[in-house]
Amino acid sequence: MTSRTHCLLATGVLATLAAVGCAPSTSTTGANGPGGTSTENAAGEPVIDKDFNLAALTAAAKAEGTVTVYDSTGDIKKVAEAFQAKYGIKTTGVKSDVSDTLEKMTREAQAKNVTIDLTLYENGPTLVGQLLPQKTVYTWIPADLADQIPAENRNPLLVLSKANVWIYNPTVFPKGCPVDNLWDLTSAEWKGKVTLQDPLGKPNIVEWFNQMGSTYDADLRAAYQANSGQDLTTTESSAAREWVKQLAKNKPILTSADDDVSAAVAAPNQTEPRIGLVSIAKFRDVAGKGYKMKVCDTLKPYVGYQYPKFGAIATGSKHPNAAKLLMHFVLTAEGITPEMGSGGISGNTAVPPSSNNPPGLTDWSKQLMKFDSSKLLSDFREAQSMQDHWRLNHR
Repeated sequence: MTSRTHCLLATGVLATLAAVGCAPSTSTTGANGPGGTSTENAAGEPVIDKDFNLAALTAAAKAEGTVTVYDSTGDIKKVAEAFQAKYGIKTTGVKSDVSDTLEKMTREAQAKNVTIDLTLYENGPTLVGQLLPQKTVYTWIPADLADQIPAENRNPLLVLSKANVWIYNPTVFPKGCPVDNLWDLTSAEWKGKVTLQDPLGKPNIVEWFNQMGSTYDADLRAAYQANSGQDLTTTESSAAREWVKQLAKNKPILTSADDDVSAAVAAPNQTEPRIGLVSIAKFRDVAGKGYKMKVCDTLKPYVGYQYPKFGAIATGSKHPNAAKLLMHFVLTAEGITPEMGSGGISGNTAVPPSSNNPPGLTDWSKQLMKFDSSKLLSDFREAQSMQDHWRLNHR
């Protein structure tokens, strides 16, 4: 990616931050439905709707007649169709990048003209650092499902965990994944052969970098020692920042979408030796497009990372009851299944994990790094620093 493109991306990020930074706190008018209880406290933390009544909420939602939900995956349209078929409420599901959703929800709150009723939102740092404390959105948990949602999944409300994994082409590498350690990707052998979405345009990659430093530093150092036989020596504040620096300097191929990553690694006519980082959703292309891809299931210390998708309702929604009913829907197996077609784990422990995980991804708890929601605010504060760190080293 050119330096000019990087500058444009940085400018866009700063503009969004500036717009959000001056957003006023919106009122909670319309946030309470048939339950009648407050849905959030002054800190923006979730409060369980103890007076929840599904029949009353359904009646109120049907009276409102319509609801709009934004998500970063096109699968939200399937969720919308299923919800509309079940309740007869006109439902619009819109695929939108998280940065676009952030800006639109912020500007709508400022203008007091809200059209997005709720969002399934993948950027936890901006959710806890901007949208929630500014009361642009709130977290609502129905009492009938509260016991099925563990404490670590409530603040913010985790709706679904998906995964990004490192992949290879088994036609090019018939003996299996050609790397077995994350540090291999920073070696001269793999210079210009690693491909991933540009971290400056993909927030959960930047968050992954930060979470590696705060939560998985010891694992990354142990992997370095296992790979080189030496302890890691670095002037950086964490092993993660050192790994990020080395990866950035190793001339990775950056793209604007996972589709381009999977094509660069696994397209039917692809013969170049490459490793790529993609969402497990791209494994639908194995059957759909004849792609040749497998998970690097021997990679240490982990083959990828879980990224969370949170649920939040717009404080100024004109259809608050329909929004709540849709949120209740996606917290059930019936509602979230359309988003689990290529794998995933619901934030509701009563919902079985997807049976469609790609081959090789058999144990999420052992194979994948998991984001710690208690560190999302720290991730928010460190996001710009990590973006700058990547930008300065990827030249």
